[in-house]
Amino acid sequence: MLLDTASLYYRAYFGVPDSVKAPDGTPVNAVRGLLDFIGRLVQDHRPDDLVACMDADWRPHWRVELIPSYKAHRVAEETAVGPDVEETPDTLAPQVPIIEAALDAFGIARVGVAGYEADDVIGTLTGRATGPVDIVTGDRDLYQLVDDAKQRRVLYPLKGVGTLQVTDEAWLREKYGVDGPGYADLALLRGDPSDGLPGVPGIGEKTAAKLLDAYGDLAGIIAAIEDPTSKLTPTQRKRLDESRPYLAVAPKVVQVASDVPLPPFDPALPASPAQPDLVAALAHRWGLSGAVERLSSALRS
Repeated sequence: MLLDTASLYYRAYFGVPDSVKAPDGTPVNAVRGLLDFIGRLVQDHRPDDLVACMDADWRPHWRVELIPSYKAHRVAEETAVGPDVEETPDTLAPQVPIIEAALDAFGIARVGVAGYEADDVIGTLTGRATGPVDIVTGDRDLYQLVDDAKQRRVLYPLKGVGTLQVTDEAWLREKYGVDGPGYADLALLRGDPSDGLPGVPGIGEKTAAKLLDAYGDLAGIIAAIEDPTSKLTPTQRKRLDESRPYLAVAPKVVQVASDVPLPPFDPALPASPAQPDLVAALAHRWGLSGAVERLSSALRS
């Protein structure tokens, strides 16, 4: 089980009231929510391995070089060295170090790599997996990793993590008319304002799906631009042709990396907290006794 950790703690932050605070008044709603999310996932799914994948760089420079608008609207401050500062709610940012400390104390593997997003860590780990993989995320971009033959699916939270949309190839085909790899082509054609991807003007989700159904993949669509006998409308042909510079670079931006240089780590789900004294201290310091006990109990059961 691979967690898109930032996606989940953002959901926890907005799903758990900000009245949940530590004894000193510090909001800890995202921390409590994430620990409860993980406890519920462990309880319901009993994964052998569990990895909390982290955004060491939420807006990698190599993606921005290809498409400068990539996540540009979410930049709070540009930096000369290292990741730009992301626009984050004032009471969420201070909770991230607490989340990281709690994961480490429990012994839950936490993996982030400089220059890469959590999506890329997830893509690399998924590619290396020899057994079934469940990816837990609120980010549809990771639908591209769905593969029934290799037992790879996305669990998309609809309400907390108690209600999860199980995303497999059948669901993707019914909803979007594509398979996992086809979803990446669909996304780059239609664009994604939340990630600053412009897409091809005039090509929305339904048109993108129809083009992929007709021509197979992005390469087939590009070949159709040059084929006078293809059934592209004159407007589609013109817009796609004018978008060639974007289409040439967009796949590398949209597709998750599969070759991230991962550090050594132990993905095994612990049977109990790795550092019980530290877990107890964190629970006391931040007023998280209930969430800590629920997760500890889930690990032991």
